Amino acid sequence: MTQHARGQSRGVERLYLDFDSFFASAEQHFNPSLRGRPVGVLPLDSPHTSCIAVSRQAKALGVRFGTSVSQARAIIPDMVFVVARHDVYVRLHNRILDVIEGCLPVARVRSIDEVVCHLLPAEAQEGPALAARLKRALAESFSDVLTCSIGMAPTELLAKIAAERNKPDGFLLIEADQLPMCLADIELGDLPGVSRGMRARLAAAGVRDFTALWALAPKQARAIWGSVEGERFWNGLHGYHTERPETAKRMFGHSRVLPRDWRTPDKIRICARLLTESAARRLRRANMRATKLSLSFNGGARGPTRRAPADQHWSWEQGFLPARDDHTFLQALSEGLSRAEHALRFSPRSVSVMIHGLLGEAEMTGDLFDSMIPDQTHASTTQQRAKWEKVSDLMDTLRATYGSGAISLGPRGEVPGRYLGAKIAFGRIPDEADFSEVAVPDAATHFLSF
Repeated sequence: MTQHARGQSRGVERLYLDFDSFFASAEQHFNPSLRGRPVGVLPLDSPHTSCIAVSRQAKALGVRFGTSVSQARAIIPDMVFVVARHDVYVRLHNRILDVIEGCLPVARVRSIDEVVCHLLPAEAQEGPALAARLKRALAESFSDVLTCSIGMAPTELLAKIAAERNKPDGFLLIEADQLPMCLADIELGDLPGVSRGMRARLAAAGVRDFTALWALAPKQARAIWGSVEGERFWNGLHGYHTERPETAKRMFGHSRVLPRDWRTPDKIRICARLLTESAARRLRRANMRATKLSLSFNGGARGPTRRAPADQHWSWEQGFLPARDDHTFLQALSEGLSRAEHALRFSPRSVSVMIHGLLGEAEMTGDLFDSMIPDQTHASTTQQRAKWEKVSDLMDTLRATYGSGAISLGPRGEVPGRYLGAKIAFGRIPDEADFSEVAVPDAATHFLSF
């Protein structure tokens, strides 16, 4: 890693744009009757779930991410609840990118509601005027409820911190000569990348505020983080660029919180199978194969920042020859579910399926033990796999042409909440092919039925 001298010039080179309460603001944008009202966005149509996003009006009254419907109603009796519509949000996100590109090239999309732009010196000199132009273009193209906060700084980390300092609908410019005093009052927990666990590590090293964090040497930060990420964080915080290497795809997986009436073995099996099929379709679109499948369950009530207790977690993994077909994955899943039925000592609250141990086609090698000459009653493993791959490819084509319900391998199941395997997650934005259901119209707000 290249080292930098503290006296090196560090100009303003990054702009970070972070939308405010994106899911809730999107719903207010598409449904004018929701504007100015406290709104909570739920993952499914149930009163026994929690908010995955809340509007700024709800935040101002004390409702946060992870607040349950019953708790939110106790705080705000007339709060409005809507069910998340992930395909609608992705379409809006893509339209937003087009508008931003009309003002400034987008360098990186960090999440559904966060983008990074690299600034030329002339663009950086515009400062507040450039931010105002972006905000005006978005308001004119959409509505004034779809607001964003913008930060400008020498590095992406500092620009992200700047954007988060003045939410909602804010702007902050951080220049190198303002450091570290302009951030002296910031809480360590408000810094991107400083989790609860990392705060504990920092505290163990005697770092309890920003001033102490700033005073660390790069190698000290690396030791505390336990990896090169600590040194990258130090550089970003001090205004020095360290480009992160591109990461290779390591897995395709999906998880699902189970509605209360879906925590029986037969319904869990349906849900896990649909998650597996969705992950397998993504694997095939990426032209890859997998050699492992993992199945896991969590139980117990969890808040937004707490993991399930150790005795409320169960996981299982099986390996196999490189595969890309549904049949192989579902056979492995069936074995895992059978093991789970005998081993689980708690009622599952969520289920997760992960296909991993990925290989690209160029990495494939032949199987030394698959050289037998098949007769009329036995086919080689290679021939069987090729047959099931053709079946999976044909099913993908039929679904793409005639819809998700056109064909299935086994009984067709339907889990409440839609968007099975196509949910927006931090760092992952589903593409159009991930949504197997009929597209939801932008204006078709889904209100909580209960």
